[in-house]
Amino acid sequence: MNPSVVFDQYLVAIPAVIEAGAEAKFCATLRQPSGTLVMTVTLMSREKNTTLFTHTSNEAFQTCVQFKAPLVQKEVQHFQVEVRGDTFYSKQVTKVMIQAYDPFTFIQTDKPIYLPGQKVNFRVVTMDNKMRPANQLDPHRNRIGQWLNESSNSRILQLSYSLDTEAREGPYQIIVSMGERKISHNFKVEKYVLPKFDVTVNTSEEVSIGQEDIEAEVCAKYTYGQPVPGRVTVNVCRPINKYFFPVIFFLYCSFQADKTGCATFSFNMSIFTKVDQKVLQDVLDIRAKVEEEGTGKLCFSFKMTHQCRIRISYVLGKVSFINMPKVWERGSNVEGKVSLTCCFQLICDAPVYLFTGQMRQTHSLQNLTTDSNGVASFSFSTDNFDQDIQLHVTAFYDRGFHILSMSQPSSPDIKTISSLEVQTNNKAVACDAEEDISVNYTIVGESPGSVDVIYLVSYLWVYYKVEHDQTFVCLLKNYLTEGQVSFKVRVSPEMAPEFQVVAYAVLPSEDVIAHSADFSTDKCFSNKVSVEFSPSSAVPGEETNMQVTALPHSLCGVSAIDKSVLIKEPGKTLDADKVTIFDLFPLKKSSGIPYEVDDATECLNVRPKRYVLPYPRQEQNDAYAIFQVKYMYTCESVKHNVNAIDFVVAPVFNMFVCICYFRDDGKRGVSLTVPDTITTWETEAFCLSSQGFGLAPRKEMKVFQPFFLELTMPYSIIRGEHFELKATVFNYLTSCIMVTVTPGPSSDYTLTPLSGDLYTSCLCANERKTLRWTMIPTALGAVNVTVSAEAVASHVSCDNEVVSVPDRGRIDVVTKSLIVKAEGTEMTKTYNWLLCPKGSPLTEEAEIHLPENVIEGSARTSVSVLGDILGRALKNLDGLLQMPYGCGEQNMALLAPNIYILHYLKGTQQLTTAIMEKATNFLTSGYQRQLNYKSADGAYTTFGTGPGNTWLTAFVVRSFAKAQSFVYIDPRKIEESKSWLQHKQQENGCFEKSGKLFNNRMKGGVSDEVTLSAYVTAAFLEMNTSQHDPVMNKSLACLKQSLSDLSNTYTTALLAYVFTLAGDVETRAHLLQHLDTVAVREGGFLYWSQTAAETSASLSVEISSYVLLAKLSASPTAEDLGYASGIIRWLTGQQNYYGGFSSTQDTVVALQALALYSTLVFSPEGWSTVTVQAPSSQLTFDVNQSNKLLYQEEALQDVSGKYSLEVKGTACASVQISATYNIPTPADVTTLSVKVQLEVNTTSESEKTTNMVILDIKMLSGFSPDPESLKSLKHGLLVSRVEQKEDHVLVYLEELPKDTPINHSLDIIQELPVDNLKPAVVKIYDYYQPGPKADTKRRSCWLNRRRSFIWMLAHEKNMKL
Repeated sequence: MNPSVVFDQYLVAIPAVIEAGAEAKFCATLRQPSGTLVMTVTLMSREKNTTLFTHTSNEAFQTCVQFKAPLVQKEVQHFQVEVRGDTFYSKQVTKVMIQAYDPFTFIQTDKPIYLPGQKVNFRVVTMDNKMRPANQLDPHRNRIGQWLNESSNSRILQLSYSLDTEAREGPYQIIVSMGERKISHNFKVEKYVLPKFDVTVNTSEEVSIGQEDIEAEVCAKYTYGQPVPGRVTVNVCRPINKYFFPVIFFLYCSFQADKTGCATFSFNMSIFTKVDQKVLQDVLDIRAKVEEEGTGKLCFSFKMTHQCRIRISYVLGKVSFINMPKVWERGSNVEGKVSLTCCFQLICDAPVYLFTGQMRQTHSLQNLTTDSNGVASFSFSTDNFDQDIQLHVTAFYDRGFHILSMSQPSSPDIKTISSLEVQTNNKAVACDAEEDISVNYTIVGESPGSVDVIYLVSYLWVYYKVEHDQTFVCLLKNYLTEGQVSFKVRVSPEMAPEFQVVAYAVLPSEDVIAHSADFSTDKCFSNKVSVEFSPSSAVPGEETNMQVTALPHSLCGVSAIDKSVLIKEPGKTLDADKVTIFDLFPLKKSSGIPYEVDDATECLNVRPKRYVLPYPRQEQNDAYAIFQVKYMYTCESVKHNVNAIDFVVAPVFNMFVCICYFRDDGKRGVSLTVPDTITTWETEAFCLSSQGFGLAPRKEMKVFQPFFLELTMPYSIIRGEHFELKATVFNYLTSCIMVTVTPGPSSDYTLTPLSGDLYTSCLCANERKTLRWTMIPTALGAVNVTVSAEAVASHVSCDNEVVSVPDRGRIDVVTKSLIVKAEGTEMTKTYNWLLCPKGSPLTEEAEIHLPENVIEGSARTSVSVLGDILGRALKNLDGLLQMPYGCGEQNMALLAPNIYILHYLKGTQQLTTAIMEKATNFLTSGYQRQLNYKSADGAYTTFGTGPGNTWLTAFVVRSFAKAQSFVYIDPRKIEESKSWLQHKQQENGCFEKSGKLFNNRMKGGVSDEVTLSAYVTAAFLEMNTSQHDPVMNKSLACLKQSLSDLSNTYTTALLAYVFTLAGDVETRAHLLQHLDTVAVREGGFLYWSQTAAETSASLSVEISSYVLLAKLSASPTAEDLGYASGIIRWLTGQQNYYGGFSSTQDTVVALQALALYSTLVFSPEGWSTVTVQAPSSQLTFDVNQSNKLLYQEEALQDVSGKYSLEVKGTACASVQISATYNIPTPADVTTLSVKVQLEVNTTSESEKTTNMVILDIKMLSGFSPDPESLKSLKHGLLVSRVEQKEDHVLVYLEELPKDTPINHSLDIIQELPVDNLKPAVVKIYDYYQPGPKADTKRRSCWLNRRRSFIWMLAHEKNMKL
């Protein structure tokens, strides 16, 4: 506006920031033209000028013009307004920013919390058509999964990631990267048990310090909505300020819940006000605990991050001015009223004090007394005032303020005291409805005439979109004119969650007055989405129909989650009512215009509000501030430009797994089978369409059996034991029923009734009844126990009431599995052959003798055949060893064999999709688990703590490097580990030992340094590091220094492999020649042992495998392959039932060697027939190219005796005969005290400690370890790790010192009584040397595999081990 011209006035408003390519608006006002004027509006950039508006008029006008912003990335352009007439000319130029914004994106997971081992399903929702990389980070910022260049034509990208069973607990993060932008979503991994019921505390959010009694209610309800019978315990605490000594002020009380599952209690506030209030926080914390009747299960109403907290208020009432004038004139009396509203239903009897002046220089004006309505009137003379009057009123601890502006004639030199005020509404405005908006005006000292009041409505979804613009005329008749104008605003979904109304007027004095107000709306969307179930509730297993309604051609994501999960981890949902969905949107409300477009000069003649302390930073209502803050603001675009053609319901949760489509009617029904779980499912549905986003109100589907059955039984028992099977029937009907409870027939067990004639009996409303049988299993293995309960018709009345039969869910059938194990200890014998007939039949014989004390019925013998020596390992990728995998090295025994087998199958073109999926799942899981043992410096440790382990780090990094071609491995982790290893290289080229040497028996004629350096060097060479690399040059030089001493066969074999990889032909030949001289040749078998006296099978497998790798890693000749065949025959004979070997290390190296050999000798042709002759039966197996990887296994009728086999054809066949049986435990041991005398030899007299030792404690039937005792055991002497696997507790002992007893204890608790209790077996063994032989001449502290047993038998409910 040009202030030098009196009569020609104009005002133009435009957003400070405009979205590139979007529709934008500016508003222009011209008033009191002195003649014909031409207004031209131009948008100017460096490239071109665009005329947006030209209008010629000799009359006043007000209009808003829409235009399309230029499509640029980010650019400041100039907005020019030119007004020209015969006697008038004005030009104003201001800056505007044109900016492109990234699309809106959010991430949704199917749950907020997961158990280790569960699958994380997640969706990425965006308006772009291309997604770039999505990453996952674990609690230690390790990248554990990555998807690159993922795209979704449907705008919803759906992916999943399986967590490892050993995944670390804590927060995880999914990160979506789109160019430079990153969006993240958090979820938790935790070992949790879902709660059966929820506990809520209902009370006021705020209480007064003056209240006497405070009431609260605690309620507990099952997830299916029924009340929980039980006892409520409540703690009320007022916390201490952290600066004071932590004295506890609390109240404890206990109540019985009523039939509704609730208990009401009250307490006196004075309990918490007896101490100096400065010491205490102004809050009350309420903790409620409910113990379920009958089961004793607990559920707490709060966690550390979510407790029931009540604020304590010191405000006993609110005081304010009412019916007050805004302007005062000299010589007049000011009249007004004060209103006092008392809080918390307290009695209002406090005095009211009236003051004038600045906040810190107030003067008492009057003392007032309120009437029965809490109102006091006052009047005072203005004779002693000559400026604005600031009034203060105080009562209780509250204060009210009001400013009276002094009336003065309007003048260009005096700022106006006229004002506008947009009236606000405390309630949210309904969507798709009209809202009445009122603007109060006070115009002072203006000349008679008229004033146009102009209002604009804008909202935050788009850049200053003017939805409404209108002019109202106010007639000025007197010196002081007050009044109100009203108008209606139709609230559309695009205006949610908040819109603004800006009102302004240009006064005759050329002053501009303005005011704005924010209005909140209901949380609504342009796409109306709803989900309905028919029927709305169901019984388990019942069919239901889900109806989804949205705009035609929408794309929708529908999810359902068990309400128990939300009780455990509330929040983390898309919820319009909680505003969480709006929080996800990139919405930003500006507090001013960007500095790039800020104009220094003010073109408006405005009066800033005169503030009074203590609120100088409240909302600014002067015109210039309004147009800077409210009128010109920025936000990020969230327009949904979706080109989806079909509506897709694509759920990711366990309850619903379906995809369906519809075209034009906006509705789709999906038939679903309700899960067999009694709970409440809560849905979450959102939709995208070309018209925008939509979120359905959350809908519940209650799955409930009107009466249902629960079985109570142990996880497992030993044959010969028996227990009390309990079946509890619950009736949640409103009437009595006649229930018949019947166990299913089975030949696997016998049941003896213990409940008399109650198996058909009355069960009235909200009652439960427990029925019992004595159960004696007769079969081994997994036994399914089935019991059914049925509501039957009956003429017998119950409690003088006629029994009813429910229309739905009148039968409930429950089946649970019971593991029945044979008595004693399981033993296994295996015989392996690799037979390659090459046209001539080959035969072999084996004879199996079972011990005399074998337990009847426990023996089973089978024969298995494969056409590939790696087929058995391929079948058992998750269990090559029946040993625990609880440390970093053992985990690698799961991961590494997958890599070698995959490389073999890929190299021989046998890799199928199914095998690839299975193996990569194990690789991904192993990679994720291995990161648990990684240190920040890149090293890996055995149990995730302590100094980095040189050998283990090399093992990991070589494996990760090989795995990269199959699964995502973060390359940064490999580089970090390589760098750590390089820093461990010493001056002499060898690598420094860090961490415990993995196997004591590898020590021998050379130092540990040479063996370790050879292993690290091999790892680098396997990663294709050049032998000319400085690190390799130094390490190879170090290794050559040790070649004068070849007494350690293990180290010699490893060196032969290293120099083969390095291409040192001469050194390799020298080492292999020496190894050939010390080889053991027995028939057609060829293998090596550490020394003539040391015949450890585990070490022999490793040594022989390294020789095999050395022979085959350098372009082997036919002679080399022939030499290798003797090693292969011996190695395959050492395999266990699962395809592995004795320990982790020999399994990994042997399978690497076998994979290399199999790749070299692979032939896509050939067949063979295997015939197995048992004493009384014969089996035949066919092996060909189409089934060579197929695991063929048959049980033999004869569990012992002489077996012969014959192989005919042209292809090799891997054959295994396996016998498994149990032997009894001693019957005379009756104590839980454990004393073990260990008798095993060592390789030298100087050996002072063992390798790692595993203590495997089997629980007695019906018992479980005490959680607190288990926790204490984890901190025991030399205990590295303790884990619980089903009914076993595994204790990892770092080592055991020679001749030094180590004592540990473990408490076990009886959960269910079991009669005729059998002994449970405790095993202890050396992890690395579980071989069958032991030399009793020397004593040490480590054991033979499966040879040393400790038995225990319990007679009390709580016992110590």
